[in-house]
Amino acid sequence: WTDGLTSLDRYKGRCYHIEPVPGEEDQYIAYVAYPLDLFEEGSVTNMFTSTVGNVFGFKALRALRLEDLRIPVAYTKTFQGPPHGIQVERDKLNKYGRPLLGCTIKPKLGLSAKNYGRAVYECLRGGLDFTKDDENVNSQPFMRWRDRFLFCAEAIYKAQAETGEIKGHYLNATAGTCEEMIKRAVFARELGVPIVMHDYLTGGFTANTSLAHYCRDNGLLLHIHRAMHAVIDR
Repeated sequence: WTDGLTSLDRYKGRCYHIEPVPGEEDQYIAYVAYPLDLFEEGSVTNMFTSTVGNVFGFKALRALRLEDLRIPVAYTKTFQGPPHGIQVERDKLNKYGRPLLGCTIKPKLGLSAKNYGRAVYECLRGGLDFTKDDENVNSQPFMRWRDRFLFCAEAIYKAQAETGEIKGHYLNATAGTCEEMIKRAVFARELGVPIVMHDYLTGGFTANTSLAHYCRDNGLLLHIHRAMHAVIDR
């Protein structure tokens, strides 16, 4: 029915191999290939929308599971990738020849911003290279993000002055909107801290790509937290 509208043979997916699941009756593994023209370049969102979108809701399928996803190099190269690598992080922290040592601040919820900053200072002053926010430390009533950023920056600079080493803290910039997320990253950069973090899955693919672009353009390191991954891969 689309013969007059699109070149169906060029754009349709192809199931090129089917094999039974070992030890299971009426279960099969289907290998499906899609032409690259169906996918927007550099868009994780579009890639997953096309490959694992509405197909999982088809009534004709009693059950469906994604086992593997193989991405052609030609498509992979359309993605920017991480804004920086481990070597750049070592350069910014001036730490070489050994593992970087850090910790997550606990308790992660319930501390005031001032006490949170105090914990950051004590960890960094005690010898750690960096500390980090946990995944659900965003901007709660007991500790708003701006206050946390300020006290953590104060802790970093105080520890640096007393130890003579470069220190860091992974400030979680995750927010309810992309605009708010970028605003937090901008404030972190203005404070002069070396790194921010983002809850990649819960924050969303598009939001994460936007933050990665900002970090690359402005010299910020970006740490990704995998919160919610077990819902997908456990």
